[in-house]
Amino acid sequence: MAKDKKKHSKEKSKHDILTDDSLEFLRSYINNASPVGFEAKGQKLWLDYLQPYVDTHFVDPYGTAVGVINPSEPFKVVIEAHADEISWFVNYINDQGLIYLKRNGGVDHQVAPAKRVIIHGKKGQVKAVFGWPAIHTRLASSEQKEPQPKVENLFLDCGARNKKEVEELGIHIGAVVTYEEGFDELAYDYYIGRALDNRIGGFMIAEVARLLKENKKKLPFGLYVVNAVQEEVGLRGAEMIARRIKPNVAIITDVTHDTQTPMINKTIEGDVACGKGPSPAYGPAVHNKLLSFVQDVAEKNEIQLQMRTVSRSTGTDTDSFAYANDGCPSVLISIPLRYMHTTVEMIHKKDIESTIRLMYETVLALTPTTNLSYL
Repeated sequence: MAKDKKKHSKEKSKHDILTDDSLEFLRSYINNASPVGFEAKGQKLWLDYLQPYVDTHFVDPYGTAVGVINPSEPFKVVIEAHADEISWFVNYINDQGLIYLKRNGGVDHQVAPAKRVIIHGKKGQVKAVFGWPAIHTRLASSEQKEPQPKVENLFLDCGARNKKEVEELGIHIGAVVTYEEGFDELAYDYYIGRALDNRIGGFMIAEVARLLKENKKKLPFGLYVVNAVQEEVGLRGAEMIARRIKPNVAIITDVTHDTQTPMINKTIEGDVACGKGPSPAYGPAVHNKLLSFVQDVAEKNEIQLQMRTVSRSTGTDTDSFAYANDGCPSVLISIPLRYMHTTVEMIHKKDIESTIRLMYETVLALTPTTNLSYL
């Protein structure tokens, strides 16, 4: 009995990658706002967690944060995620003190009505709500068409009675607005929160660095752990940092759609499910030999994959790395996510651990002499 218990304990430790400390970091990281163009506080939080596991670090002029292991090695491997979340900008304040907005990234206006938000103003955070007329008033006349949420008819109410009171709170044109909802746990090992796209990626690459350090692994190349900014507005942070680092190999992680819920067309989005493993992609920007290498690593380590395809572009930072400089062999390893770009993005613990393991084992298997030549 004692032997069986010991064996079970060893098997558990092999697969349970996440620690209490790492989960506490994940919770605080998701709860912190990191809107496009205003990622600084989140990047500091991330770097504070990462620093014990890397040799050095730097931050570029627009805020992309990088931890480096073996910085003197000429061969460079990147593992990358993006740090920014979708949000809103204050665009207009009317005389009654109601606040109108513009998108900052691909925020979904249809989920906004009646949501609580935080306005990040000059005097600190201000709580507000997306106002929306009561159902009684919307359906007052059978001849009227029920209004649908649009960017132009959505507004924030912070309790102010006029424009002056709004401004006295430190709210200004250009103030950024984020949703209030944070990290939480559901049954059966699901996590939810806003901005799991793609702070879960930043968390996972930091965990790869932690595992390398704690397991005392030595790499024959420089490893650059990159948390890029401004992905949600066109992959801009990755574009800048790829030119700066000039990596030889890039492993990108982001989220992809779980396609098991209603109103998603599997013939377009593929067959991907939370809890069934990471989802690498085939596509023009994805280097075929590097993808095959990752698939071989997954097979050797018994990591289940859910393959899918992308068309002209991946729509992720993979594109920026693949086509930077003289071209960089790049691969995309995505993690399944439900309800993308909402406040209840949903992810499975098993997929987090499997994706971390896949990146970790891939980094350990890579060498500067790994054959990634096209022919």
